[in-house]
Amino acid sequence: MKPRSRAPEQDDLLRPRLVDMIDPRHELVKLEALIDWEFFEREWAGFFPSATGRPATSPRLIAGLMYLQHAFNLSDEAVVARWVENPYYQHFTGETFFQHRPPIDPSSLVRWRKRIGEEGVEWLLTKTIEAGRSSGAVTDKALKQVAVDTTVMEKNIAHPTDARLYERARTLLVGLAKKAGIDLRQSYARLAPRLAIQVGRYAHARQFKRMRKALRQLKGYVGRVRRDLRRHLQEIPQGSLRGRVLDALWRVGSLLEQGPKSRNKIYSLHEPEVDCISKGKARVRYEFGTKVSLATTLEGGFVVGARSFPGNPYDGHSLAPALEQIEILTDTRPSLAVVDRGYRGHGVETTRVLISGQRRGITPALAKLLKRRSAIEPEIGHMKADGRLARCPLKGRTGDALFAVLCACGHNIRKILAHLRALYVFLIRFILKIIAVDDRQLRMPVAA
Repeated sequence: MKPRSRAPEQDDLLRPRLVDMIDPRHELVKLEALIDWEFFEREWAGFFPSATGRPATSPRLIAGLMYLQHAFNLSDEAVVARWVENPYYQHFTGETFFQHRPPIDPSSLVRWRKRIGEEGVEWLLTKTIEAGRSSGAVTDKALKQVAVDTTVMEKNIAHPTDARLYERARTLLVGLAKKAGIDLRQSYARLAPRLAIQVGRYAHARQFKRMRKALRQLKGYVGRVRRDLRRHLQEIPQGSLRGRVLDALWRVGSLLEQGPKSRNKIYSLHEPEVDCISKGKARVRYEFGTKVSLATTLEGGFVVGARSFPGNPYDGHSLAPALEQIEILTDTRPSLAVVDRGYRGHGVETTRVLISGQRRGITPALAKLLKRRSAIEPEIGHMKADGRLARCPLKGRTGDALFAVLCACGHNIRKILAHLRALYVFLIRFILKIIAVDDRQLRMPVAA
C-alpha cells in the first residue's frame, strides 16, 4: 500500500520540539532545508501499486536514513540505533518531536532497496547534486568538466582458496540434505574440516606436493556427497527447497569442473557473479568484486556519476555509458572528460576526451586540466576509507549497482556538510574581523 501522508502533529505543551533542542546553525539542519523531500514522497509512491495492506513507511524517512547511513559509514542496524540517540538525525528525516523508539526495523531498508531499484537510488544521487548546486559546493561550470576512472568494489566474501571453497560446498550440500530429510552415506563431517586445515599447513610449509594431494582428496569428498545427493533428488518434493538443491548441485558441479585458467570461475558459492580483477597493485594482486566507474568534477571532486559494470569489461567500453549517466543525472552534457591511459579506444565523439600522456592538440589550458586527472584518485580513496565503497554487503549484481550509487550519495553528502561547515566558520571569522576593526577605530584618538 502507498505511504500514508504525514498528518500535522498537534502541539504538545509537555514535549519540546526538535527545533528548540538543536542548533539551527548545524550543517545537518542546513542540509535538510536544501533537499527536495517532496520529490521522494511523490515519485516513490509509484512503487506501491497495491491499494490494500498496511501503509508503507514514509519515503522521506527512508531517503534520510540512506543518506545518513552512507555519509557516516553505518550499517542498517547502526543507523537506526543512532537515529534514536541523535536529534539532528531525527530532524533530518522530518520528525517534529524527539522519538525514543526506532522508527523502523533495520530489515525495512533491505526491502526498500529492492523495491526502488537502481532508478530510485539514482534519484537520491540527483538530489545530492541539486543540493550541492544550491549550497555552492558545486557550480554549473564545474559539471561540464569531469574526470572518469574505474575502481574495484570488493564483495563481502572470504578469500577464495580451493580448500575453503571445497569445504564450504560440502557443508552446503550436507545442510540441504538434512533439511530435505535425506540420509547420506557419509557426510565427512570429521575428515573434511581436518583435511582443509592440513591443506593450509602444507601450503605454509611450502610442501606443495602434499598440498595438491590433500586438495584432490578433499575434492573427492565433495564429489561423493554431490553424487549421493543427486541420487536422492527424486525424493525431494517440488517446491523452493528442491529449487535450492538443484541450484546448489549446479554451482558445486561448476566448482568441481573448473580449472586454474577456466573462464567464469566461481569464487564464492553464495555470490557466483563475483569477478576476479587485477588492477596492477603491488599490495593486492587480485581483488574479488565488481568494477565500478566513477565520475567526479575536476573542480571540487563532486561525484556526478557512479555505475557498476559486471563482467570486468575494458575501461574504454565503460566511458560512453558513464557519460550518458552524467547527462541524465545533471541535465548537462560534459564538454570535457579527463581519463587515464586505460581508456584508449573509447570511441566517444560527443564529448572531448583527454587521455593521460596525450600531447597532440594540447594547449596550456588543457594541459593544466589534464594534470587534474589524478585528483579523482584521493576521492576514490575517501569513498573507500570514509564511506562504504571498499566492501559491498548487498547480494547479487543488483546489489552492486545500488551500492555503488549509494556510496556516491554518501560522498556528496560529506562534501556538502564540509562546505556548509567551512562557510559557517568563514562567516564567524569575517564578523569577528569587522568587530575588531570597529573596536580599533573607536579607540583611536581624535586629531585636534
